[in-house]
Amino acid sequence: MIRRLALLIVIAGLSACGISDSVTEYFKGDSDNAEPPAELVEFRQRLNVVKLWSENTGSGTDEQYLKLAPVVANQHLYVADIDGHLQARDATNGKKLWSVDADVRITGGPGFGENTVMIGTSEAEIIAYSADNGKEMWRSTVSSEILSAPQKAHNTVVVRTGDGKIFGLSGTTGKRLWIYDRTVPSLTLRGTSTPIIDRELVIAGFDGGRMAALEVRTGKLIWEAPIATARGRSELERMVDIDSTPLVVDGVIYIATFQGHLSAMQVETGRILWDRDISSYAGFDADEQNIYVTDDKSHIWAFDRFTSTSIWKQEKLHLRSITAPASIGDYVVVGDYQGYLHWMSKSSGKFVARNRLCRNRIITPPLVVGKILYGYCSDGTLTAFSYR
Repeated sequence: MIRRLALLIVIAGLSACGISDSVTEYFKGDSDNAEPPAELVEFRQRLNVVKLWSENTGSGTDEQYLKLAPVVANQHLYVADIDGHLQARDATNGKKLWSVDADVRITGGPGFGENTVMIGTSEAEIIAYSADNGKEMWRSTVSSEILSAPQKAHNTVVVRTGDGKIFGLSGTTGKRLWIYDRTVPSLTLRGTSTPIIDRELVIAGFDGGRMAALEVRTGKLIWEAPIATARGRSELERMVDIDSTPLVVDGVIYIATFQGHLSAMQVETGRILWDRDISSYAGFDADEQNIYVTDDKSHIWAFDRFTSTSIWKQEKLHLRSITAPASIGDYVVVGDYQGYLHWMSKSSGKFVARNRLCRNRIITPPLVVGKILYGYCSDGTLTAFSYR
């Protein structure tokens, strides 16, 4: 049986495709019987977290569970909101550099590559802008809603659509170059894994628990491999979506599935090096030694990324709908549904600091550049922090 109460934290993220009212009620259950999120625990603050600046960047995600995460490049932060606004800000002080109103409903992005900022829309449009001044370069239509950030490399824009397709578009004109198609299961979590481009390859995860590597310029399939196998009698029990973004470190892909595994794979062949039974849709981060992952109960794990040995597990944020961890210095940081950022020691998983970004939920993981951590709240609040 699916862990019903653990899935309360993702009910807002269920895809509309194939979801009936009865299924929605199954997930919600009776409010009197729902397991409540853990209360915040007291601890001695060991780390001094300093707010550098904070700005309201627009309407945010409008409580639609859209992971419109800011992206940083060349000391600029690019931020998009659901109402069609895209803006660039100075990463050092938050000052607005330019902004545009695309007059669309943004559901994916922003993505960055080769001095281009890209967004995806609910109406299946990809729009590309100059990163320097926000000037629109082109618009292109794909097959369905876009829920992840487009990527660009080798003058090719790669975008994943909600109906299971990956498109390769010309970075100059937006013209379609190639398409890779996979069947989407009838029941999925709302959201799609963002493909990443590693050298000449597009690395992508799919809702059926499979990974694929494609040539970025041609879309040619290099390899495809199953990460998790659907089990159970009901469609709910058989969901093994890959919603987290793959992470590539030193020729190894790390990927996690909902109701499946955390796996390490070779980039060149797709061969699985190790896997651990863990259910995750929020995502993970890594450093030189460990990988840090948030599971579907909002527990944070640290594993040795070479051997998969468990280092520690932090359970005191149980069911607080926390984000993927972000690695910064000797610490990992997650956001939660009440707008708190929780800082933990990498060596032990113990809390060392807590600060509140906003009074709305944090959906996207913190963004780290050097010793600066950017937190983005679902109400559009963007804040930069450092620590001492």
